[in-house]
Amino acid sequence: MARKKADNTAEIGFEQQIWSAADKLRGNMDASEYKNVVLGLIFLKYISDKFEQRYQELVDEGEGFEEDRDEYTYKNIFFVPPEARWGVIAGAAHTPEIGKAIDNAMRLIEAENDKLKNILPKNFARQELDKRRLGEVVDLFTNVQMAEKGDTRDILGRTYEYCLSKFAEAEGKNAGEFYTPACVVRTLVEIIEPYRGRVYDPCCGSGGMFVQSAQFVKNHQGRIDDLSVYGQESNPTTWKMAMMNLAIRGIDADLGTFNADTFFNDIHKNERFDFVLANPPFNMSDWGGEQLKEDPRWDFGTPPAGNANFAWMQHMIHHLADDGRMGMVLANGSLSSQTNNEGAIRQKIVDAGLVEGIVAMPDRLFYSTGIPVSLWIISKESNRQRRTLFVDAREMGTMVSRRLREFTDEDIAKVAETFDAFRKGELEDEKGFCAAVDIEDIAKQDYILTPGRYVGIKDEEDDGEPFEEKMERLTGELAKCFDESNRLQQQIRKNLEAIGYGF
Repeated sequence: MARKKADNTAEIGFEQQIWSAADKLRGNMDASEYKNVVLGLIFLKYISDKFEQRYQELVDEGEGFEEDRDEYTYKNIFFVPPEARWGVIAGAAHTPEIGKAIDNAMRLIEAENDKLKNILPKNFARQELDKRRLGEVVDLFTNVQMAEKGDTRDILGRTYEYCLSKFAEAEGKNAGEFYTPACVVRTLVEIIEPYRGRVYDPCCGSGGMFVQSAQFVKNHQGRIDDLSVYGQESNPTTWKMAMMNLAIRGIDADLGTFNADTFFNDIHKNERFDFVLANPPFNMSDWGGEQLKEDPRWDFGTPPAGNANFAWMQHMIHHLADDGRMGMVLANGSLSSQTNNEGAIRQKIVDAGLVEGIVAMPDRLFYSTGIPVSLWIISKESNRQRRTLFVDAREMGTMVSRRLREFTDEDIAKVAETFDAFRKGELEDEKGFCAAVDIEDIAKQDYILTPGRYVGIKDEEDDGEPFEEKMERLTGELAKCFDESNRLQQQIRKNLEAIGYGF
C-alpha cells in the first residue's frame, strides 16, 4: 500500500508565529497554567470563524435567519451571540478591558451551547496576564486568513497541535498526562489502519489519537464521517483540552459529559470498538487495584495492585470488538516482567493468539521520559495467522535536539509496511529488524516478548578485506596500543617519583 507522508509542522510558519507571540504573553505564569490561555484563544477564534462563515451565507440568502440559532446548530456549528463575536473582541484588543471581553465571550458561548458547558477557560482578566501582549495575540488571530490561504479550521487545528507540543516540551515530565508525541501516534495509527468504524481511547489525553486517526482517513481518501470516536480522560483540565482539540478539527466525539476515572467509572462499560488506541500512564502504581480484584475485565488474570500496565491492557482487550485491532504504548518492563502475576497474564494473552506484533521503539521519543517504550499490537481478527511479528526499531529515528528523538515519516512507513507484508503473508524476516514467530517458539522463550530475542543482531557489512589480513592488521594495531600504554605507565611512574610518590 502506498503511504502518504503526514504534514510536517516544522515547515509551517503560522504556528511558530503564534507561539512566538504568545510566549511573550506568558510572563511568570507556569506552562501548565498558561497553555489554557493560548489554547482557549485558538478555540475561540475557530468557533468564531465557523460562525461568521455561516452567518454570511445566511445574510446572502436574504431570508433574515442570520440570528436564528437553529440555522447554526443543525449544521453542528456553535452559535455565537452578538456580544461574543470576534469583532467585539478585536475591537477591544488594545484596551485594558480585553481580558474581560474574552472572559465574557467565553461565558456567553457556553450559555448558548450545551456541548461547551464548563469547558472553556475564563481567566483572561487576571492581573498577571499582560493585556498589551494579549491584544497583540488577538491581532494575530484576527489576521489568520491573511497569513495563509486555505481552510481556517485546518490552520487553527495545526496551530493547536503545534502549541500542545511546545507546552509538552516546556512542562517536561508532566507532559505525558496530556500529550503523546505525534510521531508515536502516527506510527500506531498507520499500523492499526482505522479506515472506518468505532475508535476508542480510554485515557485520551488531549485527543491526539483521534486527530491522527482522522488524518489517516483523510490521507487515504476516506470519509471522516465513517469514524465514530469514543474515549474518556480522568484529568479535568486535560479532558477540556481534548474536547476543544476535537471540536476544532470537526471531530464529533463521545468523551462523556465530564472527566472520569476509567477503572472506577467506565463510561463506555457495555460498548465494544473496532479500533482501540492508547498511551496509558507508564507503570502506574496508585490505580486502585486492591479494590478491583474481582473485576469482570480481568479475563487473563488479576493485574498487580502496584502496576496498572496489564490492567490497561485487559481493559482495552475487553472493549475490543470481534475482528477488532488495537495498539497501545507500554513501558518495556511489560515485555518481560514475571512478578506479581504479570508473566502469567502475558502468557495467557499470547496463548490466546491476540498478540499480533511488538515494536521496540528507540529511547528519547517523549518529553516526559527518556526511557524506550514498546508498541503492542493486539488483534481479534478471526482469520489472522497465530504468529507474532517482532520489530526492533531501537536504532531508528533522528535526534532533533540533545534530549529528543523523532520517528521520521520514512521510519513510520517502514514499520507500517512491514506489518502490511506480514498480514499478506509476504514478509521475509530481516535479521536485526523483524521476524515472524510462532507461539510455540515464544513459549520456549518463557513468553518474554523482547523483540531483540527473536530478530537477532544485524550482520556486519562485508568490507571486502580478507579475514586473515584483517586479523593481522588488527593485532598489529592492538600491539601498538599496548606499547603506548606501557610507555604512558612508565611516564606516570616517573612523574610520581619526581614528587615523592613512587610505587
